[in-house]
Order: sequence, then C-alpha cells, then structure tokens
Amino acid sequence: MQPGEEIESLIDELEQVVTEAKSSFGGGGQRKIVDAQQIFDILDDIRDVFPQEFQEARRVLKEENETLDRAQKQADAIIADAQQQAMVIAGDQEVVRLAAQQAENIRDQAQQYERDTRYNAEEYADTVLAHLEENLKSLTGTVTRVRQTLNENSGANNNTQNVPW
Repeated sequence: MQPGEEIESLIDELEQVVTEAKSSFGGGGQRKIVDAQQIFDILDDIRDVFPQEFQEARRVLKEENETLDRAQKQADAIIADAQQQAMVIAGDQEVVRLAAQQAENIRDQAQQYERDTRYNAEEYADTVLAHLEENLKSLTGTVTRVRQTLNENSGANNNTQNVPW
C-alpha cells in the first residue's frame, strides 16, 4: 500500500457510514442517526494507522540517508583508488598529469552522483511527507464534519426529546 492509502480507506469508510445513515425524523436529510460505536471504532483504526505512516516515512528517510552514505563511501574509495593508481603509474610527468586529471574527473563524477542521489532522496522524502500532510488535512476535515454531524444529531435528539406529544 502507498503511504496514506489505509488512512484514506478508513476515511472513506467513515464517510460511507455517515452517508448511509438514516435521516432523523424532521431532520430535512441533513440530520442523520449514526451508530456512534461504529464511528468511534473507525476513528480508533485511524489513530492506530497514524504511527505506522510516520514510521514508514522515517524508514524511507533513513534508507535514503544510508544510500547517500554508501554513495559517498563509494566515491571516496573510487577517488582513493584512482589516486593510488596515479602514484603507481607515476614516473613520467605526462602520465602523472593524465592520472591526476582522470582522478579529478572520477571525483567530479562521484560528487555529481552523490548530489543527484541526495536530490532524488530529498525529493522522494518530500513527496512522501507532502502526501502524508494531504492525508492528515483530509482526515482533519472529515473528523470535523463527522463531529459536526454528531453534534447536530445530538442537538436534534435533545430538541425532539423535549417536545411534548
């Protein structure tokens, strides 16, 4: 599952419960009678999923940092190897110059690879966090609407109980 999909599914389920709820008598279709326990169960499921989503985002960031560290170590090893090869071959100044130039090119390539990898990792992490942020905003809006519906239903029930028959 992609980050946030489980939360989205639970929000859809919550919305479905409210949508499928029976309208209260005299509520004009806006006031509905819902099973509060069912709503609370879904909200509990959403709360359970949040830590998993945050943990997944942290795991992705950690993996990307580890990838960057490995890339830097590999770049350092390539540079060290190129420098060592340049020293062994050294004897003729032209050979030394060419080896140094090659080592510089390899180092530049390794640094570019590291920059590209870091950029891609940060972009991916930003995408994951932005998606998670959108899901949180959506969840907040849905919870607010459900609470408002519950409050309206609660107010409607209090009003109908006070009406003498």
